Amino acid sequence: MADDQPPKRPHAEGADAGWAAIGYLLGGMMVWGGVGWLIDKWLGLPNVGLLIGLIGGAAAGVYLTVKRLDG
Repeated sequence: MADDQPPKRPHAEGADAGWAAIGYLLGGMMVWGGVGWLIDKWLGLPNVGLLIGLIGGAAAGVYLTVKRLDG
């Protein structure tokens, strides 16, 4: 019966944890900042969407980093 449980994901340690955190933060900011920039260009706004996208992407990156590294 103990074999029925799914295997646990190994925890990131050391440099792996650091690279994962940097990847989530930069990736979130690039993706959502890019989406915000595109919305600004589409609607003709003065970089409001870019700012919101960068902040939202950073928040999402922090959330994903905590979720992954917490276990």
